[in-house]
Amino acid sequence: MRRRGLARLAGIDEAGRGCWAGPVVAAAVVLSPAALDNPDILSGVNDSKQLSAAGRERGYNLICAHALGIGVGVVPAFLIDAYGIVPATRLAMTIALLALSCPVDALLIDALPLPDLSLPQEALIKGDARCLSIAAASVVAKVSRDRLMQTAQLAFPAYGFAAHKGYGTPEHQRALNRYGVCHLHRHTFKPLLELTGCDDLGPALPSDT
Repeated sequence: MRRRGLARLAGIDEAGRGCWAGPVVAAAVVLSPAALDNPDILSGVNDSKQLSAAGRERGYNLICAHALGIGVGVVPAFLIDAYGIVPATRLAMTIALLALSCPVDALLIDALPLPDLSLPQEALIKGDARCLSIAAASVVAKVSRDRLMQTAQLAFPAYGFAAHKGYGTPEHQRALNRYGVCHLHRHTFKPLLELTGCDDLGPALPSDT
């Protein structure tokens, strides 16, 4: 793509697509030419699933130091329920692109193409393990989402969101069995329907009481 004159490449990835609670978060990262020419500058940046929490934080700081632009898109659980997870993920990716502070020539996306956008793009299977720009987006999306779920812990302390980040862990299942679902849960996801039923909204937000 760079040989074709497409200099500003946005790597795009998401975090939280398979979670039972919380938003799906996407990130778009445009790395500097120096980082693309010398990938050792971002040594340690990899698919976020392969990194520890501390490694992701270190990578996040490196990416912020060597990116021309970073955009983050957040789509909450109620819109995931309304539109479905794939359209919601594409929406988060589009929002992340719109949040960039620099123009983009082409897109490098982890697996999921964006057919409604006319920009040149390449959707790569396991792109977060194959492409530095996508790996950078993977780290930014994961760190951004984890921070949101740590904040969610303050509103809904009973569910343990700070620990499991909304994934279907045994701890999360026990909390669901005891308290039902809350407003951060994805009510249309099959495990939630099987565990509690869609009509049980559980405890309200503090501002509702």
